[in-house]
Amino acid sequence: MLSPRIALVCMLLGGCAATVSAQKAAPYLDPGLPLEVRVKDLISRMTLEEKVEEMVNNAAPIPRLQIPAYDWWSEALHGVARSGVATVFPEPIGMAATFDDSLVHQVGTAISDEARAMYNAAVKQGYRERFGGLTFWTPNVNIFRDPRWGRGQETYGEDPYLTAHMGVALVKGMQGDNPRYLKIAACAKHYAVHSGPEKLRHVFNAQVSPHDLWDTYLPAFHALVTEAKVEAVMCAYNRTNDEACCANTFLLRDVLKDQWGFKGHVVTDCDALEDIYKGHQLVADKVHAAALALQRGVSLNCGDTYLALKDAVAQGLVIQGQVDSALAVLLRTRFKLGLFDPPANNPYNRIPVSVINSPAHRALALDAARKSIVLLKNNGALPLKDNLARYYLCGPNAAATDVLLGNYYGVNPHLVTILEGLSSHIQPGSQMQYKQGILLDRDNINPIDWTTGDARSADACIVVLGISGLLEGEEGESIASASAGDRLDYNIPPNQIDFLRKLKVANPHPVIAVITGGSPMNLAAIQDLADAVVLAWYPGEEGGNAVADVVFGKISPSGKLPVTFPKSLDQLPAYTDYSMKGRTYRYMDAEPLYPFGFGLSYTTFQYSGLTVRGPNKTPLTKTQALLPAFRKGQTLQVSLTVTNTGKRASDEVVQLYLSHKGTTTPAPIYALKGFKRIRLGAGTSTKVHFTLTPELLSLINEEGQAVQPTDSIDIYVGGSLPSARSLALGAVAPAKASIDIR
Repeated sequence: MLSPRIALVCMLLGGCAATVSAQKAAPYLDPGLPLEVRVKDLISRMTLEEKVEEMVNNAAPIPRLQIPAYDWWSEALHGVARSGVATVFPEPIGMAATFDDSLVHQVGTAISDEARAMYNAAVKQGYRERFGGLTFWTPNVNIFRDPRWGRGQETYGEDPYLTAHMGVALVKGMQGDNPRYLKIAACAKHYAVHSGPEKLRHVFNAQVSPHDLWDTYLPAFHALVTEAKVEAVMCAYNRTNDEACCANTFLLRDVLKDQWGFKGHVVTDCDALEDIYKGHQLVADKVHAAALALQRGVSLNCGDTYLALKDAVAQGLVIQGQVDSALAVLLRTRFKLGLFDPPANNPYNRIPVSVINSPAHRALALDAARKSIVLLKNNGALPLKDNLARYYLCGPNAAATDVLLGNYYGVNPHLVTILEGLSSHIQPGSQMQYKQGILLDRDNINPIDWTTGDARSADACIVVLGISGLLEGEEGESIASASAGDRLDYNIPPNQIDFLRKLKVANPHPVIAVITGGSPMNLAAIQDLADAVVLAWYPGEEGGNAVADVVFGKISPSGKLPVTFPKSLDQLPAYTDYSMKGRTYRYMDAEPLYPFGFGLSYTTFQYSGLTVRGPNKTPLTKTQALLPAFRKGQTLQVSLTVTNTGKRASDEVVQLYLSHKGTTTPAPIYALKGFKRIRLGAGTSTKVHFTLTPELLSLINEEGQAVQPTDSIDIYVGGSLPSARSLALGAVAPAKASIDIR
């Protein structure tokens, strides 16, 4: 046993037990021993009461074992959240619009650097607060299947392929690449088949077919577990096919553990175990809920239901060996984070506080925000010159900071609003006037309008409209929402449309609409009225500068929509229907307002020379069959030339889609199977290459099994979804090739 003085030093340094040559440390404190030996030794020294107190999020200290308090609940959706000053990156839906997984990896690395630095600083001061730990419950890789869901902003959109790539990139960046230690522990949530309604999440039973489960809802989780080696998985509040997600034999045992080989820990969404007996009413009480979750594979309870495990053991519902096994999984994470090792052993303990909101991280936030912005319409109004005589800025979100932050955010002493960004970009001598003009979601109480008339006399009017976290978000968060954060009315507030109409009356000058928000919304009237429409999402701390860089043409917009914008909710199935039929670009027949993958530029691109080469490296034509060798794991190589035919440099997101023809297996109308962000100077060209594996060409049958197709496949490569609507909105025609698989 270490002396009290040494024990205190260890606790202040992070929960390790320093190796002291004068005293023999217990095996669990010896970093030279194998992980499993250390975990087993520590558990052997704990009482049952101590064990269960370590299996809730606010784990209790065990002074006699030199174990300090630790709260497992931390958030880092787009920057370290709820824990002090941190870099605020764009909301994940905006990050998805970049179609840049290498950028997302950089963001994940920056977030975890700041997280470690903040943790190190807090522990030195003896602080062990909630949201101050190293176990972060992010990313959210649920599929944004319906625009009504208030938390869709937290996701990477509606496509499982894009979501998987973005999620994997973030997790790898966050967890680091040290062979011994995790920088932080990431968590894939909410497992699984979870995307609203928010009001019903504690009682809802999501019914899903095997095809939709494996085709849409599980691929991103599979990628995070098997490729990114995510340390934790969070089970959702709802039931999936009758079983509570946090006591779901199929999801937690059959799929996660047995099929995917998951070795990390399962954590509940907060108070989800309470829902098992109160909401879903599957068992009688807290004790039975705790026992059921433990038996099904849950190690960590966000909440206090697991404190009843002591009673569950006493009643014979579970045995202490089951508690030990679940606790062992949990403790491995803390050991891998280095919390029981001397601080000097872990290189992540040397990350300095100077990384927090550093100039490099602010530059990264600006880069991400720039790349996330989607230009939806431009009749030639953009880019604006930065030396016009007079600009007029108005709208409810022009000076708002909440539209920079979105959901699950950190705080920052330098949030650049759209007003601040635009005003900092104009030349001396030019005027910029600002009035809010209208309230966010209701008519003005004072009917006197000094705004719209003044705006018409300016050389350009920029109006910042849309929605904010007041109207969309998680249950209990959106304080102006009557539907627990969901948006059951797809329209943006009608007073905003009326305001825009007034701005356009007898106005000979361009009116540019900048739209904030984290989800699809009905922008049809804005599309008709405004001369240009810029979608900024919730762009983070540098959002104002990013918007200004696009509006004034410092950069060409290059973001693409990661989610379909329907024309109305009438085009969609019921919100509570989890079938994918009629949903997202993959299964929606109706013509949308804006298609998935769409986004305009200040230049133009041409796609040409598409070739497809088979396993023998020879070009394939439509009438040729793939060689049998392809079915043994060989690949197809897709190549084409992309040319910037305009007069300025720009990024472009090159997207590859497959469309199966004549198959009897259920197949998406289109399916994204590759994307690459490139940069081209004016008049220059580059070759872009994609690899199609048998897995990417496979389809999911009605039983949820992956099967190789035996049909004709159209391959499209372009800058948007290959649809008539994309072309009508100004997208360039994609290159196309067809192959037959016999």
